Parts: sequence; structure tokens; C-alpha cells
Amino acid sequence: MSYQPLKRGAPLPYTVLAGVEPCRDGWLVVSAKLQRVSMYPEPPQLMATFAEVLDYRPAYAFIAVHCPIGLLSQAVPGGRRCDREARRVLGHRRGAAIVSPPTLAAVAAGTQDGLSAVTRALLPRIREVQRDVASYHQKLVYEVHPELGFYQLNGERPLRFSKRTPEGREERLAIVRQRIPGIDRSLENRPTGVTIPQLLDACADLWTARRIAARAIVRLPEDPEWNEDGMRMELVR
Repeated sequence: MSYQPLKRGAPLPYTVLAGVEPCRDGWLVVSAKLQRVSMYPEPPQLMATFAEVLDYRPAYAFIAVHCPIGLLSQAVPGGRRCDREARRVLGHRRGAAIVSPPTLAAVAAGTQDGLSAVTRALLPRIREVQRDVASYHQKLVYEVHPELGFYQLNGERPLRFSKRTPEGREERLAIVRQRIPGIDRSLENRPTGVTIPQLLDACADLWTARRIAARAIVRLPEDPEWNEDGMRMELVR
């Protein structure tokens, strides 16, 4: 019997977008259906591995993930150029949220020497992305940072408060409710074990995914660097 390829189903009447945050139990995904210019947020999901995010069906057209993708071979003061430019955009107070990722060698070795507490906690997730994301994935998987997303949502102005404070949480909640119609469907279905700041960050990541779909992003840097593995080292907002 000759091989017959499976027939593709009818194209979906919408595009699916995802904002993705690393968390304790895996990956928090806030997704939305995009129909023309209208976006319809969905209840959040927790996925155990990043491979599940990549393999999800119906497939995400664009994934905005808050996790470093392209890593340096050797440590550089201030980190990658995209990290330095992101801090410049956000200013002194909010720019401190941009943490320089570990080098390729540090991730491969699993060493935690010289890493910040935030980076040490994220190391298993960073290792997943390094294992599962290839250069061809960068057509649909983009590295983002929620502080840059909130900067964009806030009229290209840095936020006033840290997300770790009650004022910061209220500031972010007010912004996403004002700027993302229907986002309460995501906010009101917070998965067990996910913090409010993580959920708000994923909503900001989703906003950036929407901008990616609209081809309205700003790249940091404008001309991205490439590492020795052929991966772009950039942040988009």
C-alpha cells in the first residue's frame, strides 16, 4: 500500500497566542485566540515542560516567553547587549528587574557559582529552553520580559512600584484590566501554586505576543547579536 499523507483539517478561524512564565511547577501559559484585530484571553494553564508548550494543539502561532533563549559563551559585565539595552529603556528603578542570564557553559555544567538567587531558581527552566528551542523555533518563540511588556502597556513609561509590593500588584492589575479586554477570564482562574505577580507577568507576556502577531514589536537591540549556537540574543517588546 502506498503512503498517503494525512489530510490537513480546515484552517482555524483564529490564531492562538501564548504568554509564558516559568514557575515552580513548570510553565504558566496565558493564551488567547486572535481573530483579526480582536483578542480573546483564555483561562491559564500549567504545563510541566516547555516541550509541552511547543507541542500544544492547536499550535501557538507565537510564544512570548520570559526566559533567556540565546546565551553568551563567556560572561560579560552587564550581560548580553539586549539586557543592557532593556535596563536603559526601563530606567534605574525598574531596570534592576532585568537579570543577566548564565552563560552556555554554566547551564551545561549545572553550576550555580556566581549566579543570583533569581537565576539559580530558574536554572532548570533555562536548561529546558536551551535543550528544546532550536534556531528555527525563533520564528515563533520570542524572548520577552514582563517589565518591558508593562512599559509598553503603560504608554512607554516605567511602572512606579515593584511587583513584590501591594502597590505594584494593584498598579499592574489596573493596567492589564484597562488595556487587555477580557483579561478577567485569565485573572479569575489562577492555577494552584501560581502567584498573583506571576499571573500578571504572563498577561503582560501575552500582550507582547499580540504585538508580535501584529508585527509591531521593538527589538532590543535593533540588530540582534547571535551566539555560537546560532541563536539570536534579543528581547522584544
